[in-house]
Amino acid sequence: MVLDLVLIGLGITLEPFPLIAFLLILSAEKGTRKGLAFILGWLACLVVVIGAVVLLTGGNPPQPSTAPSTAALAVKLALGVVLILYAVRQRRRMGRPRKPPAWMARLDGLSVWAAAGLAAFLQPWTLVAAAAATVSQAKLSNVAEYLTLLLFCLLATSSFLYLELSAVFRPAAADALIKKLRNWLDTHQEQVIITICLLLGFWLAGKSLYLLVT
Repeated sequence: MVLDLVLIGLGITLEPFPLIAFLLILSAEKGTRKGLAFILGWLACLVVVIGAVVLLTGGNPPQPSTAPSTAALAVKLALGVVLILYAVRQRRRMGRPRKPPAWMARLDGLSVWAAAGLAAFLQPWTLVAAAAATVSQAKLSNVAEYLTLLLFCLLATSSFLYLELSAVFRPAAADALIKKLRNWLDTHQEQVIITICLLLGFWLAGKSLYLLVT
C-alpha cells in the first residue's frame, strides 16, 4: 500500500493543470488567503474520499480471490488503462494550439469560497480513485497505518503547501519562483502530463494484472 500511495500522491501533487491554477490564484489579489482556501478544499476532498473508504471497509480488506478483492484490482487495472490511453491522446495532440479555459481569466476576482470549490473541481479524480482502490485493499490495524493515510493526503497537497508557505514567509522569492514555474509549465505542461499518466498507468495496470492472474 505504501509504495502505491507514495506514487499516486506524487502524481496528484505534480499534476500541471491544478498547479497552474494555484499559481494564478497566488498571483491574484489576496492570493495567500485564497491559496489557503484552495489548499483546505483540496485536502478536504482527499480526506473525505479516503475516510469514506475506511468507513466502508472498516480497515479490513477483502480476502484475496474473493469478488470484492477482484473488483478492487479490476478497478485499478481499468484506471491504469485509462491513464495510459489519456497519455497517448495527449501525445497525439502535442504541438496543437491550446486555448486556456475561460474561467482562468477570472481567477483574480475569485472569492475565498470559490477558491475552495475550484480545488474540488480540479482534483485529478482518476488518481484519487486509484488511491481509494488502494486503501480499500489495505489492512489498517495500528496507528502507523492510519498515519500513512494522513501522510498521503499531505504528500498529495505538498506542492501547494510549499508554494503557500513560500508566499507567506518569503514573498519576494516566491514571486520569482511563481513566475519561473509558470513559464516552465507553459512550455512543458503536456510532457509532464504524459510522463505522470504513463508511469502511473503502467504501474497500476501492470501490478493489478499480475495480482489478478497469480
